[in-house]
Amino acid sequence: MLLCHHPAKKLGKNKFTNQHFKTIQIMKREEMLAQVHEHAQPWDIIVVGGGATGAGVAVDAATRGYATLLLEQHDFGKGTSSRSTKLVHGGVRYLEQGNVSLVMEALKERGLLRRNAPHLVSELACIVPSYSWWEGPFYGIGLKVYDLLAGKYGFAKSHLMSKEETLQRLPNVNPDGLMGGVIYYDAQFDDTRFLINLVATAAEQGATLLNYAKVTGLTKGSDGIVSGVTWQDNESGETFHAQAKVVVNATGIFTDSVRQFADPDVQEMIAPSQGAHIVLDRSFLPGNNAILVPHTKDGRVMFAIPWHGHTLVGTTDTPLKKSSLEPVALDEEIEFMLETAKLYLEKKPSRSDILSVYAGIRPLVKSGDSSNTAALSRDHTIQIDKSGLLSITGGKWTTYRNMAQGCVDQAAILANLPEKPCVTPELNIHGYHPNAEVFGSLSFYGSDAPAIRKIIAADPELGCPLDSELPYVGAEVVWAARTEMARTLEDVLARRTRALFLDAKAAIRMAPKAVSILARELGRDELWQTNQLRDFFQTAKGYLVQVEKK
Repeated sequence: MLLCHHPAKKLGKNKFTNQHFKTIQIMKREEMLAQVHEHAQPWDIIVVGGGATGAGVAVDAATRGYATLLLEQHDFGKGTSSRSTKLVHGGVRYLEQGNVSLVMEALKERGLLRRNAPHLVSELACIVPSYSWWEGPFYGIGLKVYDLLAGKYGFAKSHLMSKEETLQRLPNVNPDGLMGGVIYYDAQFDDTRFLINLVATAAEQGATLLNYAKVTGLTKGSDGIVSGVTWQDNESGETFHAQAKVVVNATGIFTDSVRQFADPDVQEMIAPSQGAHIVLDRSFLPGNNAILVPHTKDGRVMFAIPWHGHTLVGTTDTPLKKSSLEPVALDEEIEFMLETAKLYLEKKPSRSDILSVYAGIRPLVKSGDSSNTAALSRDHTIQIDKSGLLSITGGKWTTYRNMAQGCVDQAAILANLPEKPCVTPELNIHGYHPNAEVFGSLSFYGSDAPAIRKIIAADPELGCPLDSELPYVGAEVVWAARTEMARTLEDVLARRTRALFLDAKAAIRMAPKAVSILARELGRDELWQTNQLRDFFQTAKGYLVQVEKK
């Protein structure tokens, strides 16, 4: 299948070094590795962790001219940053909690994300259906305050809706007892596509970034202050040492593990909480409007949102004792989401309707009794230990940029780096394109989409879908390997594309085709392909739901 081509509009340059429609050519792991080996002097900043926070710190530091190295133990976004509810939002529930400062910060950042990455961040209408006479006025007033707090960064205004308008916008909403609704506007995005573009932005600004580079320890100077890291290249097995003027720990749920490298007796600060999501087909939420359930029995809000032609429902808040890179949704979480969805949807979803299920772990900061993680603040924390290690954790995707700004401000002081202003509020994210929808199914690539079309033009077979249920084509595998540092089949099917998160069975079906293309690009043999398929199938099991409960 050949994709239609559309001429792209010409735009001027960004005020910084990246340009509209710039195609990156430097996101190759081999070249990044060479940069590390050629860097003889201590780095200004070494960032440990390649999720949203770590990549944001790398972007901010690099744009200030600091020599920056980022090391990620697995793939960029393998952890929490790929497992969100896909919303860029101010946090309606935080307003109810009285955390006005966090809401205002998030609403401002929401506006900046929409402006700086329009190919990935889009406005989303959210509807609170009303089933009691008081719900409309009650939530309507709160959402008017939400609008006011957004100020110049606001979207369309919220308003009350009649029962008829609510049914028109939400054709599958439960009509029994429905009295109307309240509509307000937030934004949604593709979290890992944004992260990959964020990594590309950091590289364009001069940062060096490596995935599959696991930090195994911290080194200290004679004064007892952290002076660098030891790390292992997971692909070659070789170990290395890198010196730094300051080390930033941005490892999210693994924050305490890195802190313990410097001080085994350090008091733990992370209270991990799991959030799960289920993915259904589009028929459960036809149209372009999301549903917000403001109160569920676990004290959280519940969303049902349209995403990539599917319906995403979540989330839960389950306290955990231990974190893992590949968390799996619990049966009770799946049942909770189904039960809640059935209350609000006329077409009732069942376990057999779930196309994929995934879980992520929030790195919440402890506060006294942390047994109720739903009550813990989503504010971020910057911690400087007596070893000089700077850790940043907590927060949420929407506020990653502001978190990074504050982190680099502190890191520069700690390392006595020359003072440089933060420029990221005005910095376009790689792939920036104001009208990316002209690229159809490739719209999330923004200004990179024409380059992917050239790959298809050179080999039309690469324009064919890898599976009939999803829009992804072979050229996207090629692009991921050539320019986005995808190293494994999972990297491609879970994070460069979102196949595994959208439809696990379809991802499994497309795996043989995808791994063949990937192997050709990376120069791998048949044994490697066999091992990749085995590993991917094992991972994919965690995204499948058994029709009968365990």
